[in-house]
Amino acid sequence: MSYSKEDILRIAKEENVRFIRLQFTDLLGTIKNLEIPVSQLEKALDNKMMFDGSSIEGYVRIEESDMYLYPDLDTWVIFPWVAQDRVARLICDVYMTDGKPFSGDPRNVLKRALQEAEAMGYTAMNVGPEPEFFLFKTDEKGNPTMELNDQGGYFDLAPTDLGENCRREIVLTLEEMGFEIEASHHEVAPGQHEIDFKYADAIKAADQIQTFKLVVKTIARQHGLHATFMPKPLYGVSGSGMHCHQSLFKGSVNAFYDESDELGLSKDARHYMAGILKHARAFAAVTNPTVNSYKRLVPGYEAPCYVAWSSSNRSPMIRIPASRGLSTRVEVRNPDPAANPYLALAVMLRAGLDGIKNEIPLVAPVDRNIYVMSEEELIEEGIPSLPSDLKEALGEMLRNEVISDALGEHALTHLYELKEIEWDMYRTQVHEWERDHYMTLY
Repeated sequence: MSYSKEDILRIAKEENVRFIRLQFTDLLGTIKNLEIPVSQLEKALDNKMMFDGSSIEGYVRIEESDMYLYPDLDTWVIFPWVAQDRVARLICDVYMTDGKPFSGDPRNVLKRALQEAEAMGYTAMNVGPEPEFFLFKTDEKGNPTMELNDQGGYFDLAPTDLGENCRREIVLTLEEMGFEIEASHHEVAPGQHEIDFKYADAIKAADQIQTFKLVVKTIARQHGLHATFMPKPLYGVSGSGMHCHQSLFKGSVNAFYDESDELGLSKDARHYMAGILKHARAFAAVTNPTVNSYKRLVPGYEAPCYVAWSSSNRSPMIRIPASRGLSTRVEVRNPDPAANPYLALAVMLRAGLDGIKNEIPLVAPVDRNIYVMSEEELIEEGIPSLPSDLKEALGEMLRNEVISDALGEHALTHLYELKEIEWDMYRTQVHEWERDHYMTLY
C-alpha cells in the first residue's frame, strides 16, 4: 500500500499513535531502531532525523558518525500487539550528511543490485522467501531453555503440535500488518515451524523477512516461548532454512518462462541458474553467514550442501518448482534465516545476472538423490559442495570479483572483519563436545 506524508500524519492522529520506530538493519542483519515520539514524526518524514552511525555494527568510524534516516513511506504500519500508547514503524534507508545513500546500508546494497538488473532490461526481481524457525520453552525468568514446545513432525497438528495456537496468532498478526499468508505448518523437526507468505519485489520481500522475524519473536514471547532463527539449534535433527524462490520480470512478462522449452525455462532462466551455481561457494558467506550455518549444510537432513540443480529433485541446491507461466521461478535452497536478507538477495541477484550477461552455460540437471552418491560419483559428475565452514566461505567470498562488487568495498571489508572475529572466537573456544570426549580419555 502506498502512503503520502499527509496520509501518515492523518492516520497517526486518528489511531492515537504515540511512538514511531524508525527501523534499519546493520550488516549482520540485526534490526535497529530509533524510537521517536509522534511530535517528531513530521521531522522524520522530512528526512531530518539524525543518528550516531558509529554505534552500529559495521557502519562508520566515530569521526564520521552523523547519519540520516530516510523513511520509506510505503513501509508504514501500526504494531497490532500494542493496545495503548500505540506504536508504528517506518523502515528507513541510511544517508550520509552530504545527501548520498550510505554505501554500507544493506538496503542500499540491494538497491544497487536491482539497478544493475534494471540496466539489463529487467523491471523487477520477485522473491518468495520461506524462513523456518524453532520454538523453545522459556524459564521463569523468560530466558530460552533447550526444551522444545512440542514433539511434532511434518504437517502434524494439535495436540501433537503444541505450537499451533502460537503459530495461528502469528499468522493473524501478520495479516493485520498487510502480509498475504499462503500457508503455515509444522516442519520436519520437533518444535520447528514454517509460515509462507506471498512473493513480492526484492526490497519489499527483504523488508517482510525482517518484519516477519520481529513478529514471530514478539508473539512467541507472549506465549511463553522463545523463537529462534538459528540455522541449527539442535544436533541430530533438520536445521532451519530460508529457501528463496526468485524470478525476473520485464514489465508483466516473466523472463524465466518459455513455453517452447522442454522444461518451460527461458535462456535467461538457464543462464541465471548457471550464474547462481558458479558463484554459490562465494556467496555462501552471505547466505549462510554464521559458524552454525555450516552445521546445517551437511548430508542427511534435507539441507542442500551440493552445488547442482534439478527440475524435481530436492537434494540439489537449486530446484525448479512445477508451476509455469507467470509462476516460473528458481528456488535457491541453501540460504538460512540468519542471513541478512538485503545482502543475501543482492549477491544471489548479481550472481544470476552475471550468468545472463556472460551467457554462462547451464550444466546438466541432477535428478537422482545426491545424498546417496559416493565421493567418487560426485567427482565424476562434477558436483562440488558448498564450503564446509565459515572460514572457507569467507575465503571464497574475498576471491570472487562478482560477489565482492555486489557487496561494495565498505560492506565487504566490514562484513569480512566481523566474521573473521566470529570465526576466531569459535575456533579458540573449548566446547562441551571436547570435554565430553577428551577429559577422561587423556
